[in-house]
Amino acid sequence: MPTPDEVLQQLIRFDTTNPPGNEAACIGYIRDLLASAGVESTILARPPALGRPNLIARLKGRGACPPVLLYGHVDVVSTTGQSWQHPPFSGEIAGGFIWGRGALDMKGGVAMMVSAFLRAAAVGADLPGDIVLAIVSDEEAGGDFGARFLVEQHADLFKGIRYAIGEFGGFPMQLGPRNFYPIGVAEKQMCSIRATVRGPGGHGSMPMRGGAMAKLARLIQKLESTRLPVRITPAAEAMFEAIAAGMPAPLNGMVRGLLDPARTDQVLDALGDSGRNFDPLLHNTVNPTIVQGGDKINVIPSEITVMLDGRMVPGCQPADFLAELNQIGGAEVEFTAERFDPGPAEPDMGWFNTLTDILQETDPDALAVPFMLSGVTDGRFFSRLGIQTYGFLPIPAPVTFDFARTIHAADERIPVDAVAHGANAIYKALQRANA
Repeated sequence: MPTPDEVLQQLIRFDTTNPPGNEAACIGYIRDLLASAGVESTILARPPALGRPNLIARLKGRGACPPVLLYGHVDVVSTTGQSWQHPPFSGEIAGGFIWGRGALDMKGGVAMMVSAFLRAAAVGADLPGDIVLAIVSDEEAGGDFGARFLVEQHADLFKGIRYAIGEFGGFPMQLGPRNFYPIGVAEKQMCSIRATVRGPGGHGSMPMRGGAMAKLARLIQKLESTRLPVRITPAAEAMFEAIAAGMPAPLNGMVRGLLDPARTDQVLDALGDSGRNFDPLLHNTVNPTIVQGGDKINVIPSEITVMLDGRMVPGCQPADFLAELNQIGGAEVEFTAERFDPGPAEPDMGWFNTLTDILQETDPDALAVPFMLSGVTDGRFFSRLGIQTYGFLPIPAPVTFDFARTIHAADERIPVDAVAHGANAIYKALQRANA
C-alpha cells in the first residue's frame, strides 16, 4: 500500500478543478486502492452527470456504538491567474512540503482518511462501530452532485450515524503566549443574495446622474465600509470562552470582551490579524462577486444586478439577513435571497473530549478549543441527517504557517509528515468512537 504522503501526491496529480470537476479518475484511483485491500465500494452519481461520481465504503465494527462517518471532497478550485513556485498539479515535494492545488483543501484530508480507513481494514482493527467512508465530488461549487445528492437520494447509507470527521481543524493556532488547537464543531451558513439597482437608461453620450451605475457604486462602497450587526452564537461563545480560559490576564478579559456586543468590534480592531480572522465568526458577512448589467457600450443600463456571497452565523435566517442588508441599501436596492443552505444552530459536543485526548497525546500542552468555520462545508448537508461533523485533520506545522491564506491561494502546500500524522490521529479516533 502507498504511504499517506504518496496517496496525496497521486490525488493532486488529478486535475479536478471545479468547474467542471472531472472527478471520476481521482475517485477511481481511491476505489482501486480500496479494492486492492479487499474492501468493496459503491459508486453513485447524480444523473446526468455520471462523470462526477461519489464513493461509499464501509468497514464493519462490533456494534458497540453507532457508525462513524469519514467524508471528504476531491474537487478543487481554479489556479487561473496564480503564479506558483511549483506546478499546481505535480504533487512535488520540496522544502519539506507537498505542493499542489488541494494539498490543504482537501485532498490532504482525503489522503489522511483513506489511509486511516485502509489501515483499519488491513489490521482487522476491533472497531467499536462501523466506519463509513464517503469521498465526494462538487463541494467547491455547492455540493449538488456530491454530498447533497447522497443525503437527499441515499440517506439510508448513513442511517444511525451520529458523528463524522470532515474539514478543518487540529492544527496549531497561536494566540498570545499559547498554542491552541481548534476542532471544528460549527460553520456558517451559505445564503446567496441578488441585489438589484434600477435607474433611468439612455444614450451613452448624455451625462447621467443618479442612474443604476451610481447606485451600484454607492452600494458597494457601503458594503465595503459597514460591519453588519454583532451576533453572538452558542458556537462562538463556546469557542471564545475556551480560548479565554487558556489565556493569562489581561488577555483573557480582552477575549471575553468579544462576547459583549457593546465591545465586540472595538476588541476585534485591537486584536489585529487575529481580530480579522475572528470578525466573520461574530457577524454575518457579504461580498459582491458577480456584476451583470449593460448590453452595449453606448447604452446606459437601467438595471444592474450584483450577486453577493452571503454567510450567516448559525441560527440566523434569510429574513434576518435581508433586514440587515436593507439597513445598508435602503430603498434604492432590492435584495433577494437566491439560495440558502441551513445548518444546525448549536453543535453536539459529545465526541469533543475524545478528539482532544488524541491531540494531547502528541502535544501534552495542546489546548483544544471548539471552532466555528467562517466558510461552509458539506457538513451542512450531513447535519440534515442528525450527523455532527468534527473538523479534525491534525496538521503539525509551525504556528507561522498561515492556513487561512494558503488555502485556495497560489503555492498551496502541506508539510510532508503532516499527512501520516493526521492519518494516525484519525485512526485513533476510529478506535475510540463512542456512543
